[in-house]
Amino acid sequence: MSNSASEDPGLDEAPILHIDLDAFFASVEVLDDPSLVGRPVIVGGSGPRGVVAACTYEARMFGVHSAMPSSVARRKCPDAVFLDGRFHRYTEESRRLHGILGSFTPLVEGISLDEAFLDVTGGVHLFGHGTRIGEAIRDRVCREMSLPCSVGVGRSKLMAKLASKAAKPRASRTGIEPGPGVVEVRAADELAFLHPLPVRALWGIGPVTERRLLALGVTTVGDLAELPPDALERYLGAATGRHLAELSRGVDDRPVVPEQAAKSIGHEET
Repeated sequence: MSNSASEDPGLDEAPILHIDLDAFFASVEVLDDPSLVGRPVIVGGSGPRGVVAACTYEARMFGVHSAMPSSVARRKCPDAVFLDGRFHRYTEESRRLHGILGSFTPLVEGISLDEAFLDVTGGVHLFGHGTRIGEAIRDRVCREMSLPCSVGVGRSKLMAKLASKAAKPRASRTGIEPGPGVVEVRAADELAFLHPLPVRALWGIGPVTERRLLALGVTTVGDLAELPPDALERYLGAATGRHLAELSRGVDDRPVVPEQAAKSIGHEET
């Protein structure tokens, strides 16, 4: 794994990027109201069934996270600023993001308002290798949108998305640790990066599947990779077992499918 663009890894190393705006909804609110800078801000429903859609890292220091019931978030961080979502603003900023991304490659697949995959294979000769493109995108997002952004670079969607998560800041009770901003997972480092991760890091593993795997003693992606694929297929079903067996070994050949806009707003996860 590398945070540096000083070495050219070659075209086959990093054709896929995952771009993710950090704490997007909350970051837009702070952008529009500078008095919120440095404060715990929580965006989401305020009613009895409301949930957190996004929160600043200052709120995360208190254990608040997306998809948490707003009532729980209020108990954890009573001094937070609670705001209703303004989806028209988030859509405006998402369009600006996609305009920037489209200037680097036409192969942009939006997967939510605040994140997208890019296949930059065709832009390497013009912009440099994948990590340099990621740094250039992050710089433009910062300059033109004034929003924080994390970029993951890898040979597949799986690796790029996991790398972007590793590029993000981290909040704990003791403070906020800045992230590197851009992280690349090179081919030779894929399994060393992937296998120590908790098994829930893989696509397709929700709470139910995670509990079933924990019952087998599987806690990390590496544990999962040690199970025979046919045993996984019997235990989880043919399609799910085969899919997870491949992902646990770093196999993900899904292409970037260009779209005009993000599919849906969904719930922000990061």
